[in-house]
Amino acid sequence: MNPHVMVVFGTRPEAIKVAPVVQRLRADPAFDTTVVDTGQHAGLLGPILAAFGVDPDERLDVAVPGQDLTALATRTMTAVGSVIARRRPDLVLVHGDTSAAAVTALAAHYAHVRVAHLEAGLRSSDLWSPWPEEANRRVIGQLASVHLAPTQRAADRLLAEGADPATVHLTGNTVIDALLQTLETSPPPLPAPVQAAVDAGQRIVLVTGHRRESWESGLADTAAGIADTVRDRGDVFVWAPLHPNPIVRAAIEPAFAGLDRVLVDAPLDYPLFCRAMQAAHCIVTDSGGVQEEAPSLGTPVLVTRDTTERPEALEAGASRLVGTDRSVVAAELAALLDDEDRYRSMRRAVNPYGDGRAAERVHDVLRAVLGGPGR
Repeated sequence: MNPHVMVVFGTRPEAIKVAPVVQRLRADPAFDTTVVDTGQHAGLLGPILAAFGVDPDERLDVAVPGQDLTALATRTMTAVGSVIARRRPDLVLVHGDTSAAAVTALAAHYAHVRVAHLEAGLRSSDLWSPWPEEANRRVIGQLASVHLAPTQRAADRLLAEGADPATVHLTGNTVIDALLQTLETSPPPLPAPVQAAVDAGQRIVLVTGHRRESWESGLADTAAGIADTVRDRGDVFVWAPLHPNPIVRAAIEPAFAGLDRVLVDAPLDYPLFCRAMQAAHCIVTDSGGVQEEAPSLGTPVLVTRDTTERPEALEAGASRLVGTDRSVVAAELAALLDDEDRYRSMRRAVNPYGDGRAAERVHDVLRAVLGGPGR
C-alpha cells in the first residue's frame, strides 16, 4: 500500500506555495495524494490552481462573509477533521501560518495522524505581530513531526526550541519554485495603463497591503505616506492591486483618490502578479511571500510592518523594514526613488530563500519519512 499524503490549504499564498509540492507528489506513483481546498479564499484560487494544473480532490466551504477568526477556525477544524476521518491519510501537510493551517494540524493530531509543516521555523518573536500568524506557526511547530524549513535560520530556530534534529529538514522555499516556473512560461501583458506608464519611462511602484494588525490605522497611514511621496513626481506610477476584503480597500483607496498616475486594481492572478513584481521599480508591501519572491527578480522591497519573521532578506539588503508611520514610509520611499546607490545595492542582493528546487527536496524528505509501497 502506498503512503497517503493529504495536502490542505485554503488561501491564495498557501496555494501558490504548495502547488509545486503537489505537482511532485502526484507525479510519483509511490504516493497516494489527496488535495484539500478549504474554500477560505473561494474565487481567488481557481486561476492559481489552473496555472499549476492542481485539481483538488476535496473542496470545502468554510468561508462565510463577515465571520471572525474563531468562527473560521471552528468551521475549518470541523470540516477538515471530517475529511481526515474519512480519508485516513498517513500524513497531513500544511503550509505556513494561517489559522486554517493551525487548526488542520490540530485536527490531524487529534486523529493520531502525523503533520508535516512546510515553511517551518519562521518566528518574529512577537506574539502579536504578525497577528495571528505568529501564534499559528508556533502551534503548528509543536504539533508537527516533520519540519520543512526554508532557510538555515529557520532550521536553527526549530532546533533551539527543542525540535528533534532528525525531524528538521532544510529545503528552501517553494515560493521560488512557483515564481521561476511561472516566469518560464509566456508572461502575460501588463494592463494598458501600466504598459503606457512603462513606455513613457515612468517607474512603477507596486503596492500591496492586508495585514490584520494594520487594519486600524497602519494601512491608511502607509497609503498616505506613499501618496505624499509620489503626488508631484511625474516619473512615478503607482499600481495598487488590493486585497478584496472591504476593510482593506476602505483603508487604502481614499489616500489615492484624485491622484494622477495611480491604478487601484483588483487582485491579480498569480502569473500577472509575478509579471508585476518583475516590472516594478520597487515594491511597498506587508506581504511575507513578496519579501521572499522579489529578491529573485532584483526588485527592492519596503516592508510596511514593525517586525518580520523573514529577516534573511533584510540581512541580504534586499528589503528594508519601514513600519507604517506616514512620514517614515514617505521618507523611505523617497530615498529609494532618489538615492541611486541605495537602489542599486538593494537590486544586487542575493535571494536567501532558495534555488527553485525546494519542492524536489520536500518530496525526497517525505519519501524518506514515509517509505514506499509495502512499508
